[in-house]
Amino acid sequence: MSEPKAASSTAKDPRAITAYHAHVYYDPAKTRGRAERLRQRVGEKFPHAKLGRWHDELVGPHPQAMYQIAFAPELLAEFVPWLMLNRDGLTVLLHPETGDNYTDHSAHAAWFGAVLPLRLDVFTKQS
Repeated sequence: MSEPKAASSTAKDPRAITAYHAHVYYDPAKTRGRAERLRQRVGEKFPHAKLGRWHDELVGPHPQAMYQIAFAPELLAEFVPWLMLNRDGLTVLLHPETGDNYTDHSAHAAWFGAVLPLRLDVFTKQS
């Protein structure tokens, strides 16, 4: 049996990650209250995380209302496990910031909860 082909023969350097984004998805009519509580708890527990604006209308590649939490790589080991356990049933997309939006939101992304179909056509795929 042959080995599967690798996508790239060159290993990527994690130091290329300048930040992380967690996108918290919610339904404005049904789950905004949970999203507000989570946002407040994140702000209290992780004051160095930057809480982005509320987007009740679709923005960028996101298929649902959401807000973003931006944080430094140094916060990853503490913030991600906390978010996994405290997302209150909300769907969260976590991705790095490497300068390649298409790949960061697709191949490099991790989902907590349901995987939502992103509108990746808003990005120009980079090589």
